[in-house]
Amino acid sequence: MQDLIKLDLVDLAIAVGLMAIAIGLSAWEKLGLEFNLAIATGRTILQLLVLGYVLDFIFALDNPWAVWAILAVMLTITAIVARNRIGQKIPHVLPLVWGAILVSTTLTVLYTNLLIIQPDRWYEPRYVIPLAAIVLGNAMNAAAIAGERLVSTINAQTIEIETHLSLGATPQQAVSQYRKEAIRAALLPTLNQMMLIGMVAIPAITSGQLLAGVKPLDAVSYEILIVFMVAFANLLTTVLVTKGLCRQFFNSAAQLVR
Repeated sequence: MQDLIKLDLVDLAIAVGLMAIAIGLSAWEKLGLEFNLAIATGRTILQLLVLGYVLDFIFALDNPWAVWAILAVMLTITAIVARNRIGQKIPHVLPLVWGAILVSTTLTVLYTNLLIIQPDRWYEPRYVIPLAAIVLGNAMNAAAIAGERLVSTINAQTIEIETHLSLGATPQQAVSQYRKEAIRAALLPTLNQMMLIGMVAIPAITSGQLLAGVKPLDAVSYEILIVFMVAFANLLTTVLVTKGLCRQFFNSAAQLVR
């Protein structure tokens, strides 16, 4: 298998030309996206270069505490982003989302590392960090979609919920259907991806491995594993997040808190 063709600074500078052309096209069509494209280009370069240096340092350090530290930072960032999309006015949303993503990611990565990949060391940065990052990113999106959907639905259906409560339903029963719909909405993108993966395009992770010189069947094997990891983590995250959010809308007397 041919070695990976490395890109130097000149190659990356030429790659920036693609974004320069995109900015020019936006100006030509008067789309008003020039500033946003320029900022996005700069942030992409800066953030990925920082990530590259940080991961290079952690890989060289080869210490479990360093691995835990970078994963804790990533977890906190994903939880904050998900919290902001769900709503900052709801109490205890950040620790709720943080805990849900932590549980789902930990269980998923431990299951994968201990039972499937089985590296020489459980904290092997080469495996733990990329796999956890993939799960974290997807769990963040799932939590945000489910949480935002559930919150908006409950706020819009207060009369119906209170009617159920007045007829003797428990808070869990009163919002059960809304919770299920929120979970389904969050899982729909994952399910659609699983239905069409490999049919209309080569997945990004597989493409990256192919560019790195990995054999196609090996790359596909890891893609299957990652897709299953994401599906499980997303479902578990949304179950935990929606369950916790439902409790935030009711007081100790089982009354809906607006």
